[in-house]
Amino acid sequence: MDYRPELVGGHLALDLVNTVAWRLDDGRRVDRLADPVNLRKWLTATGLEPSGRQGRTELRDSLVRCRETAYAVLHPLAVGAEPGAADLAVLRELVEDAVRDASLVSARPLIWRAGTVADRVRLSVWRLFEEEDLNRLRQCDDDGCGWLFLDRSKNGSRRWCSSADCGNRARARRHYQRHRAGAAR
Repeated sequence: MDYRPELVGGHLALDLVNTVAWRLDDGRRVDRLADPVNLRKWLTATGLEPSGRQGRTELRDSLVRCRETAYAVLHPLAVGAEPGAADLAVLRELVEDAVRDASLVSARPLIWRAGTVADRVRLSVWRLFEEEDLNRLRQCDDDGCGWLFLDRSKNGSRRWCSSADCGNRARARRHYQRHRAGAAR
């Protein structure tokens, strides 16, 4: 199947986390970054162009480490729990590395610039924690999906990563169950 990146997380760091399809379903789980063609598609869709200073395998490995570090801390937050101390320590290292490798270009406002794609993504993870209201962080209600997103709806009622995808499946499933229950009577 042809991969088309869906940028539904509301933030680059969440769109990176969401490069694992069906994260909560071991039977269907797919790492979209494992395929170099898909990696290129995701980079293009997010506006990140490799600088050439990192090899493709090194870039992929760095993005996967960043993705899994972010997910380990964000997932508990999305479901109303607290991340573990070990996961927070790994996140701290990721952020420290991002800042250490970045250039400070402005003090007011504080603006960091990173050279490589991996550094830009690591800075993006930091910015997610620094700048976003993580009380609006949600996990898709589909049992197997596991995608994370920022609920920017006015009343905070967004339930699905994509209403057209997981939302439609859930509505179809409910319709089928109601129809089947009615026929059984």
